[in-house]
Amino acid sequence: QVQLVESGGGLVQPGGSLRLSCAASGSIWRLNDMGWYRQTPGKERELVAGISSGGSTTYADSVKGRFTISRDNAKKTVYLQMSSLKPEDTAVYYCNADVVLLPTFQYLQYWGQGTQVTVTV
Repeated sequence: QVQLVESGGGLVQPGGSLRLSCAASGSIWRLNDMGWYRQTPGKERELVAGISSGGSTTYADSVKGRFTISRDNAKKTVYLQMSSLKPEDTAVYYCNADVVLLPTFQYLQYWGQGTQVTVTV
């Protein structure tokens, strides 16, 4: 029904930057809240940044001032600009979206497949 496809992960040195993208497609009437989460082995998935349909944002304390979330509603895409990356930012990053579906107008939450971000010298 709905697919979230992430891109932009990779290997970067400390202090570097990456931009993640997540494009939604399928039977979508409306995208509500969207966000980026991350997970490392043995730890729970944690919220990195979220953005409402109106553009209100929230960030984990650990990324404030370094990461910026944005969205393009026309393209059904959410972005995460990551700067001043640190080794502790290494994780699999997942896109998340609250979706109102067509034709039922049912509310469901979807996840992307994840993209690896590795910060190392």
